[in-house]
Parts: sequence; structure tokens; C-alpha cells
Amino acid sequence: MESSGVAYFERLGPSTFRATEHTGGAWREDEQHIAPALGLLAHVVERDRDARRPDRPVLARLSYDILGTVPVDVVDTEVRVLRPGRTIELVEASVAHGGRTVAVLRAWLLVERDSASVAGSPVPGIPGPDELEPWTPSALWPGGFIGSVELRRHLEEPGRGWFWVRTPVPLLAGEEVSPTARVAGLLDIANGMTVRADPREVHFPNVDLTAHLLRVPEGEWLGVDASITFGDNGIGVTSSQLHDAAGPLGSLAQCLTVRPR
Repeated sequence: MESSGVAYFERLGPSTFRATEHTGGAWREDEQHIAPALGLLAHVVERDRDARRPDRPVLARLSYDILGTVPVDVVDTEVRVLRPGRTIELVEASVAHGGRTVAVLRAWLLVERDSASVAGSPVPGIPGPDELEPWTPSALWPGGFIGSVELRRHLEEPGRGWFWVRTPVPLLAGEEVSPTARVAGLLDIANGMTVRADPREVHFPNVDLTAHLLRVPEGEWLGVDASITFGDNGIGVTSSQLHDAAGPLGSLAQCLTVRPR
């Protein structure tokens, strides 16, 4: 299908979207990198929330299960409330291609309240994007999505480092997207920016992703302090602390299937 390529997705209908070439994957370029689709799911959850709730509770946890690959093509989304509540609710959203579900999001939404008197965090900060050297991830990874992002990185050792990432490409063409959905569309990149092994020698795709967010993100940069661990049994974990312009933002975890080639 023809695509203008002005964003990661273009809306075709109330729940249908077309992926553009900017979603091209890192493991296979004819498949979508799942990161933008995860951002799309956060967006449709927030659109559903806004239609139902003027108080607009924030997405505090985003827990994704990645059920399979998806081509760079048209996808359909669905949203349902699993646990309604006055201050806390659980919402599920899914994205499918050709009737096959490829990713599911379960999101806890919490109504904000004043807790300034007890606020604080022991999580150490990381150097800001202006303090790190630019790095071109497309030198390691192919695909339209990786080619669309800007990165600043410090690699401490294989599997350990921190980076800041941003993208000039909108998540959705011609439609306002919240800072939370925009950041959600970048989260999955954490698994590939401080790699423990060369992806040409070891495959290590993640089968899930869970992010806990303290608040709505601020600024255009997402900071990630990432540690990647491979077990000796084909299982790995990427554990990250998230940062933004205001400081610590939350945490991120990804379960990996590790497959030496």
C-alpha cells in the first residue's frame, strides 16, 4: 500500500491505522518494529479514557505482551475497561493484523492527587543529553524505526550504559498525541541500545515490556539507564530506569528470548 510516511501511523478509521515505512523493524525490515505500535496502544487507551472521563487519570503502568510479529501494513485496535473505578481503573487494549492479535496492553490508570509532602526518589540521575556523545544506532540496527530516532549514548560496558532518545517523527499523522503515548512509542528501544552481544551473532527479541511511570513525561528526550542480563538457559532480562527533563520518570523491564545463531 502507498504511504505518505509523515508519521509512524496514519488513521484510516475509528480503530484502524496504517503503518508507514518509519515503523520498519530491526530484526526484519518488512515487519514493524513493535515500539511505535506500543505507543499507538497507549494512545487509543487515552482516547477512550478522554471520551469517558473528564478527570483524565494518568497511565501509571503499561504492561505489554508481544504475541507475534506484524508486517508494515494496516492494523486494527480494540479497547475495553476491565476494572472500572472512581480513582483507579484497569484498561486493556489490543492491536491486530488480519484478525490475528499481535500485542496486548493492560494499563492501570490512576487519578492524581497531592503527595508533594512525601515526594522523593533515591534513583540517581544520568548525564543529560547535552553531556553525551551522539551515536547512530542504524550503524548496528537496520530498519525505518531505528533510522528515525536521534540518540545520545554512553556505553559503560557491553550490556550496561545509558542513553537519551527522541524522534522527530509523530506517532500519528494529523492527530495530537500525549507525552505519555509519545514516550510509550520509544520504550521498546531500550533492549537494543546497550547490547550485550552483536545482534548478527545472537538474537534477543523481547516477548513483553512493562513500564511504571511516576507522572506524565516532560520534554522531548527520554533517558534510559539500561542493564542487560543473559542467563545460560536462553532467557534474558533488560532492566532500565527511565528519566526525562524533570528527573526520574519510572522503570522498565523486558523479558528476552536469547538465541545464539
